Amino acid sequence: MTQHVPPAPPPATSPQQPPAAPPDAPSQRRGRRAVITVAVVVAFVAIYVLSLFGVHLLSRSAAPLKPPDMNATDDTIVLVRLEKLDTLTNRLTVKVLVIPQDSMFDKRLDVLKTDTAVRMDPPNELGDLQYPAGKSPAQVATTIEAHGDPNNWPFDSYSTDTLSAEVLVGQGDNRQYIPARVEVAGALNGWDVSVQRVGEASQESERPDNVIITLHLFALPALAFAVAVQIALGRRKFVPPFVTWFAAMLFAVIPIRNFLPGSPPPGAWIDQALVIWVLIALVGAMALYMVTWYRQSD
Repeated sequence: MTQHVPPAPPPATSPQQPPAAPPDAPSQRRGRRAVITVAVVVAFVAIYVLSLFGVHLLSRSAAPLKPPDMNATDDTIVLVRLEKLDTLTNRLTVKVLVIPQDSMFDKRLDVLKTDTAVRMDPPNELGDLQYPAGKSPAQVATTIEAHGDPNNWPFDSYSTDTLSAEVLVGQGDNRQYIPARVEVAGALNGWDVSVQRVGEASQESERPDNVIITLHLFALPALAFAVAVQIALGRRKFVPPFVTWFAAMLFAVIPIRNFLPGSPPPGAWIDQALVIWVLIALVGAMALYMVTWYRQSD
């Protein structure tokens, strides 16, 4: 008699897993905002550090002015020493010294043998610069015009017209012109100065008599920028009166900087490391704020 083996039971199946829950959309948005915020902060810090390195590298690598040729044995030299640049009035403060040829100078007493005057073209603020006979020539402070637009700061540059000089020797009707060679010396803190020699050489030296002086600027707060970023990302409500806060901070930077003990000179390390970046950050924050206002306005 044949036995029938019952069929094997079907294999047990694991219970069906429920579908995975969709990711939390608000969490994703918060994560993206956090990533963007961190990326902005990292980029700002990186640019800040690299700019400081670049400013100091440029300040060390900038070529200084070549030493002036002071050989005045048979040449008459007008030495222009740079002192200060007033960008608002486009005036360059200089000190002018006449170095006469040997025939005009008493080397035993170190005095001029005759009355001497320097006439510059374009004219300086004082007109003819006087160097009386019987005295040793002294530097005379005056100003000359340097053309430039301060509204282009910090990318502004300033240049003089072709600067020439003649020396008037003698008194009364016996005065006569003597051609002179202009030489430039000195430096301005925070400015890269270059001198272009132009014109003809009337002296024994082959250097052209006239010069053109050109000056280029070498090398902008975090709270305002952070507020603008928060509003732009939609994490904080747009509040129109905040724009006046930005403006007040922007106009307060320079008076606060000038109030520091000792009144640091323009281009000091505090300008390179702090002031210019405070101004950049404020301007960037205001621009970002205005973009947000435009996007949210009807």
